[in-house]
Amino acid sequence: MIGWIGFAILAWFAGMLVNSWLARDPGVQWRRLAAPIVFGATMIAAWEGIVRGFDISEVLLPAPSVIAATFAASLDILWVDFVQTVIKGALSGYLIGCGAAFLIAVAIDRYPFLQRGLLPVGNFVAALPIIGMAPILVMWFGFDWQSKAAVVVVMVFFPMLVNTVQGLQDTGAMQRDLMRTYAASYWQTLFKLRLPAAMPFIFNGLKIGTTLALIGAIVAEFFGSPVKGMGFRISTSVGQLALDLVWAEIVVAAIAGSTFYGVMALIEKSVTFWHPSQRT
Repeated sequence: MIGWIGFAILAWFAGMLVNSWLARDPGVQWRRLAAPIVFGATMIAAWEGIVRGFDISEVLLPAPSVIAATFAASLDILWVDFVQTVIKGALSGYLIGCGAAFLIAVAIDRYPFLQRGLLPVGNFVAALPIIGMAPILVMWFGFDWQSKAAVVVVMVFFPMLVNTVQGLQDTGAMQRDLMRTYAASYWQTLFKLRLPAAMPFIFNGLKIGTTLALIGAIVAEFFGSPVKGMGFRISTSVGQLALDLVWAEIVVAAIAGSTFYGVMALIEKSVTFWHPSQRT
């Protein structure tokens, strides 16, 4: 017991020392990348030591080594659940919801009277509790991935709509007046001025949607799904007290969500390289 607790304390202080050293010159690229990796490794090592040292039951909190062993032994199950939840449910709903929100935002920008009617409706839909909407959408669209995609559409639609509308209105009066002096049409102004200026706002909505999409797809599977999917596996494994498999699914969700967000951040960096937030 004492040995494992000592290991946890030693790992924690070692991680603090390494991160303190990395923080001395944060402008170096590899130091910025190494800092979160070191912190994550420190947390895992301390977690392992505390669980082993205090002999905590696996039902309450399995050790990282146990989770890793379950992860390696359940790759086939985890892959099937990943495809069902992330690829079919979350990604399809994300594309539909964000795409529809973008098109409606352009329509609102083109015809301002729609703003008075559509934005309050969108605000109302966004305020609906997902716990209440998910079972209804499951009954409407069935137990397969289509109902999970519908839940994701509801969750990502409003943030994307609000950010896009705000972005399209971000250009200044002098910029718009300059386009009018060039006799530019609405669509020319949209594509050459307003849409490029709105990109930081649009990507903000897209990045918010990455996390909401995964949460929505997983939560929706708690209310009905075929015998696969991350939410289904978590709910059934909790009932079977297989907490190691639950944590393995959580690891997959964390990796998928971080990767999804990271991809959108990289695309944003390449598209909005001119924006002050992207300058180093």
